Amino acid sequence: MRILVFNAGSSSLKFGVFDIVPGAPLGDAVHVFKGSFDRFGNEGCDYRFGVKDSRLRRVAHTGLGQATRGVPDALAEVGITGIDVIGHRVAHGGTEFTQAAELTPDVVAAINTLSPLAPLHIPANLEAIEVARGVWPDAPHWAVFDTSFHLTNPARATTYAVPQAWRDAGLRRFGFHGTSHKYVAQRAAVELGQKLRDLRLVSLHLGNGASACAIARAESVDSSMGMTPLEGLVMGTRSGDVDPGLFGYLARQMGLSIPEIEDALHQESGLKGLTGSSDMRDVEARAAEGDAQAQLAINLYAYRARKYIGAYAAAMGGLDVLVFTGGIGENSPSMRRRICDGLEFLGLKLDHDRNISVSVQGRAAPQIQAYGARVNVLVTETAEQLMIAHDVASAFAAPRSACLRIPVAVSARHVHLSRAAVDVLFGPGYELTPDKPLRQKGHWAARERVRLQGPKGEIGHVAILGPLRPRTQIEISRTDGFALGIDAPVRDSGALEGTPHVRVIGPAGQLDTDGLILAACHIHMNPEDARAFGLADGDSVNVTLAGTGRGLTFGKVLIRVAENAFTEMHIDTDEANAAGISGAAEGALSGAAVMHKG
Repeated sequence: MRILVFNAGSSSLKFGVFDIVPGAPLGDAVHVFKGSFDRFGNEGCDYRFGVKDSRLRRVAHTGLGQATRGVPDALAEVGITGIDVIGHRVAHGGTEFTQAAELTPDVVAAINTLSPLAPLHIPANLEAIEVARGVWPDAPHWAVFDTSFHLTNPARATTYAVPQAWRDAGLRRFGFHGTSHKYVAQRAAVELGQKLRDLRLVSLHLGNGASACAIARAESVDSSMGMTPLEGLVMGTRSGDVDPGLFGYLARQMGLSIPEIEDALHQESGLKGLTGSSDMRDVEARAAEGDAQAQLAINLYAYRARKYIGAYAAAMGGLDVLVFTGGIGENSPSMRRRICDGLEFLGLKLDHDRNISVSVQGRAAPQIQAYGARVNVLVTETAEQLMIAHDVASAFAAPRSACLRIPVAVSARHVHLSRAAVDVLFGPGYELTPDKPLRQKGHWAARERVRLQGPKGEIGHVAILGPLRPRTQIEISRTDGFALGIDAPVRDSGALEGTPHVRVIGPAGQLDTDGLILAACHIHMNPEDARAFGLADGDSVNVTLAGTGRGLTFGKVLIRVAENAFTEMHIDTDEANAAGISGAAEGALSGAAVMHKG
């Protein structure tokens, strides 16, 4: 499948052509062509083109519309034909667009309503879409949204502590650079030979725009950018985090209007506001010559990034991988060093020689951590256009008509005990009494019960599920966590490292143990059903409980294939309440929702 990708900005148009086999790994895609038009002016613009050896010449296009109309000639010049699908980067998808969407009139109208949330970006995105649909009227056009990757952020990360009326009006954190963070996270997992679901990762996209993203269980759990791309790290011309009280202060003291303050925070702040230049290369050169303002800017830039790394490590309960990307992240060894110095307490330390000899050519992702360091540190070139092409190919090629109906089981709080735990709670050598068989063959609920005790309260009559496991695991709902006074993380079954402790009380004794989790929703599936829908163990899917209760879509639900499994989806009581489930329920798994583990 040949896909043309557009990334339109107010002052530039980037585009690329990719040959992709839907469902194949990212690394198998072929980057056929790369081009960009920028520095628009009355006399034309710069045109750069070429995948490996970029060339530059001036052309007559004076704006975004002309440049978009000029793409067919640019492709014909190098003999590229046969475009199957066209993908467009859209800066903001609100809460509605969770994945790639075909650009129907209704979708375009919905994007237009989001312009106030990204006023510098969405008008340019829509202009390129409109022109491109006129140039390629018979080709399917799809959009991929910067914000979609961050819609998995929990409410505690997206909610501003402001009046309800403001929140009802749409005030919340969204996060941006999602396509970049999604790509580098996947690229890092491949480089390390590990499953992304098993990694706690911080991605630092450091360019003229800059953001940090915390990724756990293959999902974005927090991002430094907020409702707009202004919040967070220091950027080229954007301030990053500021006290919102400055609006009132500047209005009173300097007579500035809200538009004037907003414009200054977007266009005249960041490195430019500190030094007069938005280019880190210039700032670093001036700092080496003794410029105090440039030195301050560098220290502030690194300090802000280092704070976010530490905060996200705390939020995720640890850190396994740090990835640098973006122009500064890829090309400044000194900035990478400044950001990482002082994080040795996390097990993060750079190797000097590896850090100064980084090359990211050919989608390389070199590791630069010191040998023996616990945290892996990688550098890679971001590939947003490739990620857009990959997402569009997957969505476009998916069998739209396929729909697998999956029974949904609501799982109340319960414990899985080890042999050692049973000995403590019920006495040495005690054997649990199987009482009720479960749908999963060989699994049962025991007649015995235990109590859970936390710093706030106690929960009694908690079920024990057998057979015994090598390690004790306690599964509760989020509401149960508040009753106990313990913040339990969402984890896949068996992923118990760094989980909180809880006291388990039995008739013969008590046990203080880790292993307390909110079990991530998952689907047990037998091999026959997996083959029928083209799924494998470790894949993820989206499941919609349409027509049941309130209706709800669960994203990135893990597929667990086992020979004797009964195909059903497991959710907890809070999730069932959120979906409005009472009694039997089914989920619909659409082919367009499949995310293969590769």
